[in-house]
Amino acid sequence: MTYYAALDVSLRSVHICVIDDEGEIQAETKLDSEVTDIIACLDSLELEIASVGLEAGTLCQYLTYGLQSAGFEVVCMEARQVKAALSAMRNKTDQNDARGIAQLLRSGWYSQVHIKSMASHRIRALLSSRKAVLSKCIDLEHEIRGLFKVFGIKLPAKLGHGAFDAAVRGIIKTDATLSFTLLPLLEARLVLYHCFRELDNRSRNMARADPVCQRLMSAPGVGFITALTYKAGVDDPARFKRSRTVTAHFGLTPRRFQSGEIDIDGHISRCGDRDVRCTLYTAANALMTRSSRWSSLKVWGMQKAKTRGHRRAVIAVARKLAVILHRMWVDDTQFCWGLEEARS
Repeated sequence: MTYYAALDVSLRSVHICVIDDEGEIQAETKLDSEVTDIIACLDSLELEIASVGLEAGTLCQYLTYGLQSAGFEVVCMEARQVKAALSAMRNKTDQNDARGIAQLLRSGWYSQVHIKSMASHRIRALLSSRKAVLSKCIDLEHEIRGLFKVFGIKLPAKLGHGAFDAAVRGIIKTDATLSFTLLPLLEARLVLYHCFRELDNRSRNMARADPVCQRLMSAPGVGFITALTYKAGVDDPARFKRSRTVTAHFGLTPRRFQSGEIDIDGHISRCGDRDVRCTLYTAANALMTRSSRWSSLKVWGMQKAKTRGHRRAVIAVARKLAVILHRMWVDDTQFCWGLEEARS
């Protein structure tokens, strides 16, 4: 007899449902969302569980690695597919969700999600920290700009993050009222900026020490942030059978709706990792507007811009760039610039 265990995971609790190969429920319980408690519960059943299934979510990495270390085969299911399957149930409860996930696991009607390595999660944690601190720093700069307008003070439109404190501090100190109200805000912004610089340097040093990132950075428009984000997003290049599927994975391919005589090609799907998609778009835009060295990819992008417009051309270049970076990673090669004199 084959047995399947399903977990419906929330932040603090987990509903467990175990069924056999005929779909009959063998055990149900509710536990805290701790790996040790779940392993102890499954071991106490004394059943040979073929696989443990759970929906992709917040704790899926933590639970997957913990259950795999205990010898269980773990299947992480695609969340949208699970939601569509469970929507047929009349009453939505955690217990019913666990039962539904167990039935999906038994039937095999699911798409398995790749669980990234801890190394990729560490890179993402560093990049997310850097992005969060920079965002708060920009928010405080905008707040100071807005408060200055009340007093008729107009700061330059383009003012770098590093030059902001020097440009504003002198204005604030000349007025006792501004010093009393805005100086603490400026000090808080300065502390955040120093934290951002530290995180930025750590990210840059991490990319320089990584041979994969160094290889990816040989492509035009690709800096250390794009290289780190792309590496963390892909994690394992071997999980993509073809380099072209990377673009669909990160939501850079057009949506399609077909029904009878209706066949519509829409905008890009925007599914998958948003950070990877945004960094690829930024890199493609830099390749077309800032890079002074010409390449076959830039020539192709410029030709697209003439016929389809700049924005669509940048998306097309980002799509090609995702494929090229994956192929560079797999083949252990540098970027091939092509004929520089072939300008459009």
